[in-house]
Amino acid sequence: MIDTTTQVHSGARRHGIRVVRLAEDVGLTLILLSTLVAGSIEVHHMWVQRNVMLEDLLLMFIYVETMTMVKVYWESGKLPVRMPLYIAIVAVARYLIIDIKDMDSWRALAIGSAILLLAVSVTIVRWGHVKLQYPRSLATENDTE
Repeated sequence: MIDTTTQVHSGARRHGIRVVRLAEDVGLTLILLSTLVAGSIEVHHMWVQRNVMLEDLLLMFIYVETMTMVKVYWESGKLPVRMPLYIAIVAVARYLIIDIKDMDSWRALAIGSAILLLAVSVTIVRWGHVKLQYPRSLATENDTE
């Protein structure tokens, strides 16, 4: 009886993992295709306008970072928390650069503080990754799941 229950549980777990991996792959594929379409639209817009602005380049950088994030996840099966933080820093900096003329000083200071907070978060996450590593047994268990 116990062996049958264990086998059913093990089989259900295997199938569940497959379903989750398939859902992840579908989601990542949609993110990648959407990013490629958005990047193509941006390039077309720059081509039609015959003008490349700094805001266009920063937006293209966000697209490239998003594609890199998908690639890293597919290659390693893990997503470093730092990657979305990098994208957020560029996005907030882009907002600051584009709208700085229309901002009052307090709003610009708040946005600059948000960038600083994100940068400090990246530093803390990186420090924790280097100095506070998982024990080997826990890291191995997490890698197999």
